[in-house]
Amino acid sequence: MPERFVAGTVGEPGNRAFFLQARDGTRVTSVALEKVQVAALAQRLLELLEELERRGIEDAAEIEGEVGDTAALGEPINEAFRVGTLSLGWDTVDELLILEARELTGDEEEEDEEEDDEEEDGPDLLQVRFSAADARRFVARAVRVLAAGRPPCPLCGQPLDPQGHLCPRRNGHLLN
Repeated sequence: MPERFVAGTVGEPGNRAFFLQARDGTRVTSVALEKVQVAALAQRLLELLEELERRGIEDAAEIEGEVGDTAALGEPINEAFRVGTLSLGWDTVDELLILEARELTGDEEEEDEEEDDEEEDGPDLLQVRFSAADARRFVARAVRVLAAGRPPCPLCGQPLDPQGHLCPRRNGHLLN
């Protein structure tokens, strides 16, 4: 289990790079991913936590007033790889969540065709095991990170740049 597992960004809204970062002692592992992947991961974790809470897992209950981790990503931020696939699991013996982030490869379309985890030259993998309480803190931070981006256009939902954007709902006219 890492000491810290968070989602974070580098850069200004509209130009941000998203990362998952795990720290264990002095070892920091950062993998790059898309904003939509962070949002999907946070949503899926929340659903999984709700199910665990229904099943009576003590650690899964929502913590009142939980703020979570607000510190910046750990330095150095060296991208180990870009994430293609994320998967979640639950270890019933240790009562830990398991996240696997697999490297984006050029043959993502041919996925499922002969997957062999034993291959040495297969895609890189980041596997993180963490408690349900740590997952709650991860979700709280991820929601804040996602909300810190550009505000959405009230008409089409696309991100607004400071100078506005060409809104498809306004037939390409600039919306400020």
